[in-house]
Amino acid sequence: MIIIIFFVAHWFLSLFFQTFYLHRYAAHKMFTTPKVTERIFHTLTFICQGSSFLNPRAYAIMHREHHAYSDTEKDPHSPHFFTDVFQMMYKTAISFRIYEKRIREPEAQFKGNYPEWRFLDYYGSHTVTRILFGLLYVAFYTAFATAWWMWLLLPLHFIMGPLHGAIVNWCGHKYGYSNFDNGDKSKNTTPFDFLMLGELFQNNHHKRPNSPNFGARWFEIDPVYPVMKVMHYMRIIRLRKPAIA
Repeated sequence: MIIIIFFVAHWFLSLFFQTFYLHRYAAHKMFTTPKVTERIFHTLTFICQGSSFLNPRAYAIMHREHHAYSDTEKDPHSPHFFTDVFQMMYKTAISFRIYEKRIREPEAQFKGNYPEWRFLDYYGSHTVTRILFGLLYVAFYTAFATAWWMWLLLPLHFIMGPLHGAIVNWCGHKYGYSNFDNGDKSKNTTPFDFLMLGELFQNNHHKRPNSPNFGARWFEIDPVYPVMKVMHYMRIIRLRKPAIA
């Protein structure tokens, strides 16, 4: 039971900071927050993603490219140019590393206005750090796993961040329904998107990329948006004015 709780906690905490901090803040700047609070969110993203920590700068650049070139050959991770999800993940990882290591600079339109913390971004993405997190996961499973099948969950901890991204990019542009004609293949994979915290409302998001509420119809509930509204009223963050209503 402890292993299941740990896995579910890791799944949702990692996913929350990916959608809240990396996606809605780093890539889209849907809200503002003081520098101290930004650093707290940055640190929590590192801790919760652990061995699969995603550099906020690299994430923001690639996501902006994705919106600009959605489902074209210049899209860094459109599923329509790969035979399977594993090929897409591999190509995405290569492109991500280029920006993470600053091997190549992005186009000017995709640069700037994203959080950078050189110290944490460097050590958070370092191989030694990733291995140490992996060893902690192994130690936890060694201490608390009570059945062989629980060990099947262990590899997912190692790639939690990229796994969430792969699910969203693959399913969100292949399966489901559309509310809007966005000129791409974005879909709302499910009308009840709790397991992915609203991220699979891709068709809605591509129509309104700067809206913090990924839901569009009455039954499309984005569970992160109410959390953001509470944070806004507590003055932890400040949502853009049109998004407060």
